[in-house]
Amino acid sequence: MKSLADACDASASERDALVQVARTQTDGWWVGNTAVPEWIDPLVSFEHEAEYEYLYANTVIPGLLQTREYAHAVHQAREVRSPNDAIERMVDARIQRQSILERKPSLHLWAVLDEAVIRRTVGNSTVMADQLDHLHEMAQSPTVEIQILPFSAGAHAAGAGHFVILGRNDERNPLNSMAVVYIEMRRRGLYLDDPEDVSAYKLTFDYLRSQAADSSASLRLLAKARQELSHD
Repeated sequence: MKSLADACDASASERDALVQVARTQTDGWWVGNTAVPEWIDPLVSFEHEAEYEYLYANTVIPGLLQTREYAHAVHQAREVRSPNDAIERMVDARIQRQSILERKPSLHLWAVLDEAVIRRTVGNSTVMADQLDHLHEMAQSPTVEIQILPFSAGAHAAGAGHFVILGRNDERNPLNSMAVVYIEMRRRGLYLDDPEDVSAYKLTFDYLRSQAADSSASLRLLAKARQELSHD
């Protein structure tokens, strides 16, 4: 884990936080699973410790909300040199990761998706239609909030790509509280736990939530995108 932290250019405090989480997750299903990239390992560990996960996505549907067919199409596009059996293992791992949404107590997932995410056809129109149906269904869950950031919002607060904020608040024992930001890159992940960095990304996410359509309007945007696919 220390070598992974070093590879991610983590500070000493970030490295210590990664190591601490890793020690509590030695028996996690993802530990030693070759289908889970090393730079994703800490993210899955943090998810199992977190109370909430806030994320912004501007290219594809986030992994926790993907259907199997959509996940398969994403991995095929990204792993063009990987054999089919390796891709299937990656997809299996992604679907297994989604079990965190059924955890008790529940993980609260709040996702802001750029409209481009629901407009970009991944796989084919059938795969995308099923994916949009799945998003609409997931948005009905009391522990999942999905907002669409429409094209009409214009320039927005993110100014960059996919990021995730994971956190846990423990007022009785502040030492058990945690907050970390994960920034996704190509074959690499950057983890930030400096309070100023975390605060900055939380503020960005607050601005994104305010710029995005509310829950009801987001459902209508999903339904519209789904309907247009049916007419293609």
